[in-house]
Amino acid sequence: MTQTAAATNAEAGPTTAKWQGLTLSVVRVVISFLFLCHGLQKMGFFDKPAVPVGTWPGWYAGVIELVGSVLLLLGLFTRPVAVLLSGTMAYAYFAVHQPDALLPLQNKGETAALYSWIFLLFAVVGPGIYALDTLLRRRRS
Repeated sequence: MTQTAAATNAEAGPTTAKWQGLTLSVVRVVISFLFLCHGLQKMGFFDKPAVPVGTWPGWYAGVIELVGSVLLLLGLFTRPVAVLLSGTMAYAYFAVHQPDALLPLQNKGETAALYSWIFLLFAVVGPGIYALDTLLRRRRS
């Protein structure tokens, strides 16, 4: 490594665990809020008519999206909820979008695919520093 590259890396410094946890928490809150809006839309809020109560799979997906996004927003049961939400969005992609065309750009499934992968990330890395899961874990120890 050259001296210039070493100086540049030293100036930037490593990202501390505190900043990583904070960033993860902020991203979790933003993503879960956006997903909450998605679920509320399915239930009849905003601009779309509500999915009829009890219809499969739309209404049940809406309930999972609403409850799951609130739990994820709070950082409560983050990992199992994130797995459930990731699977829900994977199902939405493959059952609803993928039959229309091969690529997400063609089948309008980019959002479902992104949510699925982001929720999988939360399932693996956890909720971040600012979450009820983290608070509960600290109180137990």
